[in-house]
Amino acid sequence: MKLASDHAGFLLAAFVMFVAGLGIPMTATLSSGLGRHLASPAMATFILYVVGLFLSGAIALAAGVPSAEKFTGIPPQFWFGAIFVVFYVLTVSWAAPRIGVGNSIFFVLLGQLIAAALIDHYGVWGAVQSSITGKRIAGIVLMAIGVYLARKPA
Repeated sequence: MKLASDHAGFLLAAFVMFVAGLGIPMTATLSSGLGRHLASPAMATFILYVVGLFLSGAIALAAGVPSAEKFTGIPPQFWFGAIFVVFYVLTVSWAAPRIGVGNSIFFVLLGQLIAAALIDHYGVWGAVQSSITGKRIAGIVLMAIGVYLARKPA
């Protein structure tokens, strides 16, 4: 895995991830609304993934399917990403109607900050290694305080 070393590449990646971040609370709002409408967060999650299956399948076909040998020897831990994505959608569909979309996303963000720092620090699963420094810890603590202050008490 290579870190975007040129400035333009970094800015493009940062912008794309910013836009993806905008989608997270939208996903939470829409999936929890579907779950409320159906009275079933589990069914809402299932429907979202069926739609996602067809959409991502079409994108994969358009982009080109890797050769069969690319699928052999994949370490088992790389398949767990699917479990974490389903867990996220299911839990946010359940939690957002109970504690609000904002609170749900703020707590997700807090978990993301901690997990991201640890994954980067140890270079887990092939991630680009970036050590935790005092400056980085201070930034994470400030972000965590910001998340705490921005949440609305339930």
